[in-house]
Amino acid sequence: MSDLTDKVVTAARGWIGTPYRHQAAIKGAGADCLGLLRGVWREVLGKEPETPPAYSMDWSEPSRDEVLWAAARRHLHPKPLLSEAPGDVLLFRMRDGSVAKHLGIAGRIGKQASFIHAYSGHAVVESPLSPPWHRRVVARFSFPEEVL
Repeated sequence: MSDLTDKVVTAARGWIGTPYRHQAAIKGAGADCLGLLRGVWREVLGKEPETPPAYSMDWSEPSRDEVLWAAARRHLHPKPLLSEAPGDVLLFRMRDGSVAKHLGIAGRIGKQASFIHAYSGHAVVESPLSPPWHRRVVARFSFPEEVL
């Protein structure tokens, strides 16, 4: 793993056990999936590049806008789906035909693939990237080496 990759995975694992709280991004107190990503960004890269607006649990489903995907493209580096590496940011579409509205950070790849995410009704956890989860991944990104 690269130094950045190691920092991202280590930071993400440091959030494990943080309770799920919609729109929160405070380690140990609460986070949703975006909050986890925001917290890891702050720990690894510093100041967040933008403050997200308030968002509902359904994200942008009524408008059909890929808001989360667009934000990821603004601040992260897109990668081919098959170019897997620990520390990648994974974007999930939870149902066919819906907008992408869940994020996770790859912990391990290969046979024991896992990802760290804040999951509604749970806390921040490291889950196996099982076939049902894997087939929901619609985009993969890496953190930038430095913030401009």
